[in-house]
Amino acid sequence: MEEIKVPKIQRVAAELRAKILEGVYPPGSALPKVRELQESEGVAYQTARDVYRVLEDEGLIISRRGEGTFVSPILGKIHRDGTGRYIKSAREEAGARGAFAAEIARLGMTSSASTVISRQRPPKRVAQILGIHHAAKALVRARVMRADTTVVQVATSYFPGDVAFDTQLEQQDTGDGGSKSRLAELGYQQTRIRESVDVRPPSKEEAESLGVSPDRLVYEITHVGLTESGRAVEVCVHVMPITLWSLSYEWPIDQPAV
Repeated sequence: MEEIKVPKIQRVAAELRAKILEGVYPPGSALPKVRELQESEGVAYQTARDVYRVLEDEGLIISRRGEGTFVSPILGKIHRDGTGRYIKSAREEAGARGAFAAEIARLGMTSSASTVISRQRPPKRVAQILGIHHAAKALVRARVMRADTTVVQVATSYFPGDVAFDTQLEQQDTGDGGSKSRLAELGYQQTRIRESVDVRPPSKEEAESLGVSPDRLVYEITHVGLTESGRAVEVCVHVMPITLWSLSYEWPIDQPAV
C-alpha cells in the first residue's frame, strides 16, 4: 500500500505540538527562532514561518515582535462565554472585579489592568448609542488587560457623565463585580446586553499594546449594557487577538408549550 506523505507544515507542526503538550516546551518558554527551525527541520524559511502560524492560530504559541516565539502561557484559548459572563454570581465570583477577572481566575491565573480614566468626548458612534450630544463628555476607562504578565486584550468603556461622574466608576478599583455592580447600586441595573462582533486587523497602537503583528486579526466586540427602560448606560469596545480567545453565545428559541 502506497504510503501517504504528510505535508511538511503539518508534520513539523504536529511534532512541535506534541512537544508543547508533553511539556518538553513548557508554557512561557522560548521556541527556536524561525531560521533555527528551518535549519533543524531542513525546510524552507516560509515553511518554518507557516508552522508557527498554524500553532499560533491554535492558541499554543505567541509571537512577540522583536523578542521571538514562545509557548503561550494559556494553552488553547480563553473561553469568553458571552451568555453567562455578566450574571452577577459569575462576575462577582470569589470577589472578582468583573467578568474578565473571573474568567482569568478560573484558569488559575491572576488578572490585572493598566487603567487610564478620563472625561472626554466619546467617538460619534458611541455617543449615538449612549444617546448623548456629540459634544458631551463621557466617563472613559481605557484598559490594557493581562492574564499574569501576558496582555490578552485592550478595552475601552464609556459611561454617560450624568450616570458616572463623581462615583466609584472614576476610581481605579471599581469593587466586587466591577462596573455593572456599581451601576446597579446607582439605580442603573443592566437587564439586557447587546453585542456585535467584527474581525479585523489591529491598528498600529492596538498591535503594539497587544504585542501582536499588524498582519494578525483581532476580534472587536462592541458591548452595550441597557437598563430595563432601554437606556444604554455602558458601551465597551473590546479588542482581543483571535489567537488567544474563543467566543460562545447561547440563547433559547422556540420554547416548548407548557
